[in-house]
Amino acid sequence: MQAGEARDDFEGIYSSSDKLSQFLQAFGPYSPAVFVLFQSLQVIAAPFPGELTGVVGGWIYGKKIGFLLSTLGLTLGSWVAFELASILGRPFVERFVKADVLHRFDFLTTNAGSAICFLLFIFPGFPKDYLCYLLGLSRMRLRTFLIVSAIGRTPGTYLLTIQGASIRNQQYLAAAIIAVVAAALLLLAYLYRGRIFEWMKHWRKN
Repeated sequence: MQAGEARDDFEGIYSSSDKLSQFLQAFGPYSPAVFVLFQSLQVIAAPFPGELTGVVGGWIYGKKIGFLLSTLGLTLGSWVAFELASILGRPFVERFVKADVLHRFDFLTTNAGSAICFLLFIFPGFPKDYLCYLLGLSRMRLRTFLIVSAIGRTPGTYLLTIQGASIRNQQYLAAAIIAVVAAALLLLAYLYRGRIFEWMKHWRKN
């Protein structure tokens, strides 16, 4: 198989929740481990939308197990990204983080308060994968980072998981309501993102 064909097959798996679900289920009892690996890669290299894997986790494994597996995978991926940035330094991070994001949140690398970082992990639509790399350049301790990132990701992870679980249980109205709520939160976050980020910078200085 040529490299281009392999890449197309890989991307095809993540083109829909059905294909990703079928791919994971083909691993049988090893499916949860593969799912955790994919969630980890979603943070480290972002080869596919994190929202897709979160929903599929709830769809395949249910609300409780899906949430636990997603949390484990995201925490593992966050840890790896943090360590890579810490070991390899800023030139490495610049290859993964967009220049405008790096410029806007460069203050986190010099004085990363745990409270501000926690809010950024909760903030809907914020590129949390980038945040892991940025904080790897800071003086934040690994233990603090893991606690902040794991807890901060919890609301979004749970929301995606129960959306997938609702679809699995054919509770389509519940799934639609969750999708609408998530879209509303994203819209509000987008509209007020400038004010919120400026407030965070001001809070840090105080």
